[in-house]
Amino acid sequence: MIYITGDTHGTFSRLLAPTIEKTNNNLVIILGDAGINYYLDERDKTKKDYLNNLGIKILSLQGNHEERPENISTYKEIDMYQGKVFIEDEYPNLIFAKNGEVYNIENNSFLVIGGAYSVDKYYRLRNHLNWFKDEQLSKKEQEHILKTTKDLKVDYVLSHTCPYKYIPREAFLPGINQDLVDNSMEYFLDKIEEQVNYDKWYCGHYHIEKEIDNLEFMYHDVKVLKKSKH
Repeated sequence: MIYITGDTHGTFSRLLAPTIEKTNNNLVIILGDAGINYYLDERDKTKKDYLNNLGIKILSLQGNHEERPENISTYKEIDMYQGKVFIEDEYPNLIFAKNGEVYNIENNSFLVIGGAYSVDKYYRLRNHLNWFKDEQLSKKEQEHILKTTKDLKVDYVLSHTCPYKYIPREAFLPGINQDLVDNSMEYFLDKIEEQVNYDKWYCGHYHIEKEIDNLEFMYHDVKVLKKSKH
């Protein structure tokens, strides 16, 4: 069974819900900002030890408040779900998606695209909090994904942020000058949304629960992924 949820930011109590059956055949997808590679020290290791022993597999997208696994020496890239993922030998149940990959999981296809801009970037820099320079996809990465997904047909698109057309302005943080926010990832996802044929799109990032058209924002809720219409 596949479950899906939004940003956890290092707090995983929702994964203890009795509705999530704890077997290694079950997978929980976290739509970025899992908070597993945030501190890059023993605090992360404590979380990983805990999560790896929950009895379920966890597939996380890249968020904006965490380091990319490819920038951490203990991760290696392997084949899984008919695509490439990142994994550490010590934590085989903790899987990180590679941006732009198309996975086949339980006979459903998933296009995965992480990354986003941190609207609190300058606050973080001023206050010596963690900020990750690779939080967004580079132009080269975006161009590659646009090229490889042209006319693609998938059951699901999973991303951290959302296409620009669906930005939930009601969820904007107060005190943020939106004129200074970099929306290049959202504009990029607009192009993806236009050229990819999908049944359902899930994203996180905005800390809300909302459905619009075939796109759903997720935060605290944990849902069982419905079978594709195909």
